[in-house]
Amino acid sequence: MRNILVTGSVDGIGLRTAAQLIAQGHQVVLHARNEERAVVAKTALPAAAGIAVGDLRSIEETAALAGSLAGLGRFDTIVHNAGIARLDAPERELTADGLESTFQVNVLAPYLLTALLPQPERLVYVSSAMAADGVVDLADLQYDARPWNGVEVYCSSKLLDLMLAFAVARRWPGTLSNAVDPGWVRTKMGGDAAPTNPDDAARAQVRLAVGTDPDVLVSGHYFSERDWRPSRSSVDPALLDELLRHCGELTGVDLPEEASAAHFRQHLDG
Repeated sequence: MRNILVTGSVDGIGLRTAAQLIAQGHQVVLHARNEERAVVAKTALPAAAGIAVGDLRSIEETAALAGSLAGLGRFDTIVHNAGIARLDAPERELTADGLESTFQVNVLAPYLLTALLPQPERLVYVSSAMAADGVVDLADLQYDARPWNGVEVYCSSKLLDLMLAFAVARRWPGTLSNAVDPGWVRTKMGGDAAPTNPDDAARAQVRLAVGTDPDVLVSGHYFSERDWRPSRSSVDPALLDELLRHCGELTGVDLPEEASAAHFRQHLDG
């Protein structure tokens, strides 16, 4: 049995991922952005080990969420599933922190949770095939200067999620940190025309979260059934380190160095 956190697990792929993990006998903590949605999640999955509440549009709430989760002990696996898409939005939306909302929820929030929670054995960052159309400009991560385009912003955030997975894999060699493309899925975000059902999409995340096949016991990989793979330039080590630096500056929290082997032995012995 593994202790697992799945963010954004009230509905869609996150809910199905959590449900499959619970059905396999794992101890799963859910996440919702507010108390009302937490009730919905708990009703849907009463066998969940718990549910944590925090709005990822807020650095303060995300940090508080990390604090409450850390009180539960170290997770074996964290699935960073939560995300938003403002594809048709006519203009930028800033959060109370003064940050572009898609970037804050999709990129900064998983970075901050990664930095503040005890280092797990596995990290799964949910990316997208739309990352292929992402445009990385570390000098303009929030589209302050570039023309606003909701689709491009979402694509860029998913490319940054992929890069974040690779960056953490470099910083923490003892953790399996990977990105996954769940496909075009029939959810509120994907729409009814999407060819993939949420249960099928969730299986890919579950496999990375707890699978024992040699092909998932790797780190710094992008898992997708599509042919596209990130260019060498987008996963250049210097660029990945620079992304971590920018995220650290924007959140005020640096990603720590890898936990010692003694830390992991202590957890296993405990």
